[in-house]
Amino acid sequence: MSSRPLRVGVVGVGMMGADHAERLANRTANATLVAVADPDLDRVQQLAARYADVAAYADPIELIRDERVDAVLIASPGFVHTEQLLACIDVGKYTLCEKPLTMDAASALQIVEAERATGRRLIQVGFMRRFDPEYAALKQLLDGGELGRLLLLHNVHRNKDVPDSFLSEMIVRDSLVHEVDVCRWLFGEEIDEITVYSPAATSRAAAGVVDPQIAVFRMAGGGMATTEVFVKCAVGYEVRCEATAELGNATVGLGSGVFVRSNNRWGGQVPDDFRVRFGAAYDDEVQSWVDSTRRGEVTGPTSWDGYAATVVCEAGVESLSSGAPVKVTLS
Repeated sequence: MSSRPLRVGVVGVGMMGADHAERLANRTANATLVAVADPDLDRVQQLAARYADVAAYADPIELIRDERVDAVLIASPGFVHTEQLLACIDVGKYTLCEKPLTMDAASALQIVEAERATGRRLIQVGFMRRFDPEYAALKQLLDGGELGRLLLLHNVHRNKDVPDSFLSEMIVRDSLVHEVDVCRWLFGEEIDEITVYSPAATSRAAAGVVDPQIAVFRMAGGGMATTEVFVKCAVGYEVRCEATAELGNATVGLGSGVFVRSNNRWGGQVPDDFRVRFGAAYDDEVQSWVDSTRRGEVTGPTSWDGYAATVVCEAGVESLSSGAPVKVTLS
């Protein structure tokens, strides 16, 4: 790829897309924001006007096909990802797609197969936990073997508040999906079975919404993981992960780096939202994507990772409805 800065277009300029646009314009090396797209023309024009020489599109497909755009960052709602990702694959452009990859297993597999047909990896999925300094350090600690074999993971994923339109299934597809990827990544294997339990709902939940939820994963190698997802917890944005291994355990998300307990030794504020807790992770994620794209590579989470997470979440929605464990089957 050329030595000039990577020219990036952002599709979808809601809260996440606008945040990424600002990141690309002001905090990402070797990249330049050249275009933004959103069906809300007033909103996209207002965003484009904040920066110099940024084109505004109402049609995301026009942005994707614009020859002045080298690579695309998709931050639009999940239900339009399939069309937009297929368009990116069709023109051979590297793409960073916010989760979920798509809304169901069949369309996610369609993306994987369309990408494979090109003979190139083009898509990175926005599982930014992998780029968070604490999670990255935990991964390095576990892979180093100091604590022995990983046996259990315990995750907490809490939001201070969400709109009442954030329904039970969305808690699985849009929130739990992050911990699906965390567990696959830290264990280094697939999830074999998922059960989603429905505790008594908080009085702050909208009518009919199951909040909190408890998900239990059985990993392919026999390990297990639990995740509490509570999207109206009222406290703040809390995301933690505790890894229990044969010789000790380690926790991230306490505001103190990786907190390790082993061999009889052990050794803040709660932010309002994910942009504070994972600001550095988003910066590192986008910078890594830009750097690898300029080398003609995809080094972050792949379309297969996005597909696998979608399959697990689809099974999770089924388990949420039935209360029974659901086998996870990948094609």
